[in-house]
Order: sequence, then structure tokens, then C-alpha cells
Amino acid sequence: MFDNALDLTKIFNIQNAILYLIIINIIAFLAMGIDKKRAKFGKWRISEYALFVLVLLGGGFGGIAGMYTFRHKTKKPRFRYRISCHFNF
Repeated sequence: MFDNALDLTKIFNIQNAILYLIIINIIAFLAMGIDKKRAKFGKWRISEYALFVLVLLGGGFGGIAGMYTFRHKTKKPRFRYRISCHFNF
């Protein structure tokens, strides 16, 4: 009856979970760098909400690494606090 059913064990495995975490952290890291570059030139910015969502989706390491690599939003205590609340070491 379910011969054509999707086998979720082939999708949700450890290799795919690791790949997902690597990709979401790279995206979060790059988002911080892109937002910093746009801030310097007064262009359209990535919202803080979008940056928080990336952290919540698993990009905590990349987001924090991007914050300190690009020195982006490190002087904003509210932003640092909110990131640390969602990503505890």
C-alpha cells in the first residue's frame, strides 16, 4: 500500500543534519558580513529579525563568529544579549 511512500530515514540522518548546520552557519556568518558592508555604505540592510532567525535556525556559531570577525553590532548590548539568550554556550 505504501510502496511509493517517502522514506524519511534517508532524509533525516546525521550526515544531512551536519550538512545543514554547516550551511546555516555559513549563511549566518555571511549575513553579518554583508550587513556590515551595507551599513558602511548606507545601503539597504538585513533586519535584526532576519539575523535572529538565522541564529534560531542553528546558525549561532556563524552568527557570533560573524559579529566579532566583522565587528558588527558588538557595541549594541541589546543585540548581544538577545543573541546570547538564544544561543547559550
